[in-house]
Amino acid sequence: MGLIAERAGANDGYEVLQLPPARGQPGRRGTAMLRRRSPRTSRRAVLYPHCLADSFVAEDLATWYTERGFDFYVADLRTPGMPGQPASGHRAASGLGDCFAALDAISGYLRQTEAMDTIVLSAHAAGALIAALWCNARREAGPADALILASPEFGRPAGLLAGAQRELRRGLDIGCPVLVMSTAAESEALPDGRRRQRIWRRAGGHGTIRLGPHVTWLSLEPAVTGPLPPGGAGGGPFFRELGRWLGAYLAGQFRDQLL
Repeated sequence: MGLIAERAGANDGYEVLQLPPARGQPGRRGTAMLRRRSPRTSRRAVLYPHCLADSFVAEDLATWYTERGFDFYVADLRTPGMPGQPASGHRAASGLGDCFAALDAISGYLRQTEAMDTIVLSAHAAGALIAALWCNARREAGPADALILASPEFGRPAGLLAGAQRELRRGLDIGCPVLVMSTAAESEALPDGRRRQRIWRRAGGHGTIRLGPHVTWLSLEPAVTGPLPPGGAGGGPFFRELGRWLGAYLAGQFRDQLL
């Protein structure tokens, strides 16, 4: 549980949670996660998958959500101490099946134990690719009410994600609303190579990448936002557009809190 070990001693407002292994799966590791409560009483949650060598969630992102009434959960999808690990000292779980099982366990915990009515799945880079594939694989169950992908790793990743990318090229059918936010350079690097303007665009996919029927692609200028998800003052446009989009899709009783 590399992420948990790294964050357990940090004074950053996160609690450590450990879910037991699923029944009928002896020897399988439990699911580790971190939780930061909103100062408001909440039945809304953000689930943020953290995997591979992705950087830890930006502090501004977690704070933005908790200030708007969402409890914030970070899922640890990495396994420590494995050969071929990246510089962070960890590598991904042994396969997409393990990643999906961890997300299944956490989403079930949020719905059943935490009594969450709304789950927003928010991810970036490699975690965004895995989140998209999980929502596609579980589309009948509808585990998330909205999917936010920041700078998703839709290029040509190696290793575990190489197989995931092949599935992506075949096309996904994600049932919940999806927001994809990337810089112009990242959009140009996608397989179809088309340029995107700084406008709202609703479509079923991005050139050869199909995600589902309710997809918004938004391209932001890197000089304005910096890396996505942002940290610091450059995140203003990112959070403004994020609030607008969530306000358009989530329940009306808390829509104003998102703006």
